[in-house]
Amino acid sequence: MSTVPAIAISKFKSGRYNQQIGYKSFVPELINRQWHIDNPGLASLLSEADRKLGELNAFSQLIPNIDFFIKMHITKEATTSSRIEGTQTNMEEAFVKKENLDPGKRNDWDEVHNYIQAVKYSIAKLKELPISTRLIKETHGLLLQGVRGEHKLPGSYRSSQNWIGATLKDAVFIPPHHSDLNALLSDMEQFLHNDEVPVPPLIKIGIIHYQFETIHPFLDGNGRMGRLLITLFLVSNGLLHQPALYLSDFFERNRSHYYDYLHRVRTHNDMQQWLKFFLSGILETSEKSIQTFKDIIQLKDKIEQQLPASFNIRRIDNVKKILTILYQNPVTSVAQIQEELKLDKSTAARLINDFEKLGWLKELTGFKRNRLFVFEEYMNIFNK
Repeated sequence: MSTVPAIAISKFKSGRYNQQIGYKSFVPELINRQWHIDNPGLASLLSEADRKLGELNAFSQLIPNIDFFIKMHITKEATTSSRIEGTQTNMEEAFVKKENLDPGKRNDWDEVHNYIQAVKYSIAKLKELPISTRLIKETHGLLLQGVRGEHKLPGSYRSSQNWIGATLKDAVFIPPHHSDLNALLSDMEQFLHNDEVPVPPLIKIGIIHYQFETIHPFLDGNGRMGRLLITLFLVSNGLLHQPALYLSDFFERNRSHYYDYLHRVRTHNDMQQWLKFFLSGILETSEKSIQTFKDIIQLKDKIEQQLPASFNIRRIDNVKKILTILYQNPVTSVAQIQEELKLDKSTAARLINDFEKLGWLKELTGFKRNRLFVFEEYMNIFNK
């Protein structure tokens, strides 16, 4: 690798079109090489994003019981990343049991929960397996298990042409022919693990995300898998000790820019603008994640200060157990509290009623029976 000259990002050439029968497919340039940042604005943005991501990483390591709150981050990522692909499940619904949802919403719920399981599985698997074809395929298989796309080879790279658009004839973009996949994916994986050339990690994963979405190696689920790949990279490279940063919210709020800048790399060789957008997302999302943790700590402190005046000492233990449950799953019911704390129904109902009077819980359904309650102030921290 050291004999390959560095390429200035401003001089990037995106690739070429290959003639197929009746259409042309796009073949991106290989990326496993040294990259030189020759734009002061991009270099400055990289420095800011690095600093803020480091601040988030340090902050997350100081928070006790952070695993409670990481589950919320993962659920928000699952709902947002899936929403980019057209699902309608919101965070509250993601925490409701499937059988308590309207049947028309259950398919979307399945997609969100597949994403949650895929995140948990892939993050845990990093302890024994690097980011690789095997891990990407296994994670993709979980994403598409039993949902839309389940007949589009979950867990396998495609063996046919795909495209973005209604039909192949009027496609907005036609990715590489499947015969080109092996070479392109091998090159991308080598770049992922190439330590011989000093490419800054955030520049590397920005380029990899573009390349993955351009290769479009699966028949379905490329967007979700590509966005998840960002977090896997940050964790596997030690930039995050906890999976506390996800870019789907930023991409979803700036959806037209997200797609436009990715496509502009292919049409105008403009890798710089894509990387500026990507680093802006890292910077903004890191700031928001830090503020989220600060808001959680503030809410937790406020509630703990209310405890002695609100409950007698015999009930404090159960109250604290309920709060622990709510920090991990902020939608609950009397039956759930009864089951998890091994209480009789009337005691569980009184505790829920007390939480409601204090404003900690809000009833969601408006029903007389089978009511659901949300830890609203906590949920709002993630929804805002």
